[in-house]
Amino acid sequence: MRFAGVLTVGLGLTWAPVAQANDGFGGLTATGLTFGQTDAIAMEEEDLVISRDEVRVDYVFRNLTGQDVTGEVIFPLPPISLSLLLNSEFNLPDDSSHSDLVNFRAVVDGADVAVSIDRIAVLEPPWEEDRPQAEQYDTPGPDVTAALQRYGMPMTPDVDAVLVALYALNAVQLRNMVNDGLLESFNDGPDLSAEDVMPLWSIVARYHWTQTFPAGEVLRISHSYDNRPPGGIFVWQDPPKAEWLSGLRAQYCIDAATSRGIAKQLAASEYDGMVTGLSWHISYVLRTANSWAGPIGRFRLTVDKGDAGHILSLCANGVKKTGPTTFEVEWRDYTPTSDLEILIVAPLEG
Repeated sequence: MRFAGVLTVGLGLTWAPVAQANDGFGGLTATGLTFGQTDAIAMEEEDLVISRDEVRVDYVFRNLTGQDVTGEVIFPLPPISLSLLLNSEFNLPDDSSHSDLVNFRAVVDGADVAVSIDRIAVLEPPWEEDRPQAEQYDTPGPDVTAALQRYGMPMTPDVDAVLVALYALNAVQLRNMVNDGLLESFNDGPDLSAEDVMPLWSIVARYHWTQTFPAGEVLRISHSYDNRPPGGIFVWQDPPKAEWLSGLRAQYCIDAATSRGIAKQLAASEYDGMVTGLSWHISYVLRTANSWAGPIGRFRLTVDKGDAGHILSLCANGVKKTGPTTFEVEWRDYTPTSDLEILIVAPLEG
């Protein structure tokens, strides 16, 4: 049967909660596979490996029905805001014109899958502090691709290419784009130029392929991609008495032992009771797994902090150290009720 759902993998756009510092950079959160809401396909196993530089996921799915189930697999990057790219640092490739920004690879039953990539432009909703991460790719905003193409705008997060296209327009065309809600104008006069406007759209890149789950059979799907989390300067105090540290403590479950570990590893930077280092803030949306039939039969998470001298903190029970830099947790019949928030802290380089 043809299932009217869409299998989705995704990343989301986020900023590092850098403590009392402006020296931070934005980046991407991550999530796993969904297939709409279906009782036809069960996720028997999920083996998730997260490091600062890469995400790898191996799944074992089973079609519980007597008929093939087919749907479109989609891996969307989050909406990438042109205005933020123009004004801020982001953890994206130096060549943002490349079609594949995260070196995405998909494998089904041991064979590489040919993945297509297309892009659309959206107008994101106003920022909300408590907006769920998953909404960044589930409901990214109205599609304005056709409107932008009428003005010759390229579907790319390459800000240089976008600026070239804007400079090619005359004042009337730019004013029309402002009136269409595509640009913000800093000049109300008739002599509007590209120097007076800011793009308001964001680019969503979508990787996709058609997948069939054979009737009654197991299917193994793996995917991997470059992890590009936000991060920046990290400031800490042990014990963390400052009120502005309470959010970090709660978000990453930083207990007393971890707090002492941070202070010890960053001791060389101590000044006036505070220590300073570098941090990466990795978010992974687990709740998309709830779209499959029943709980995840076996879920295993491995986090690699990258260096024995780095400090790791996350909110998870039963975490075991399995190597100099790796930590692991495994759950059976697992139904995610929250998402992963992972903090990696390192001494300042040099």
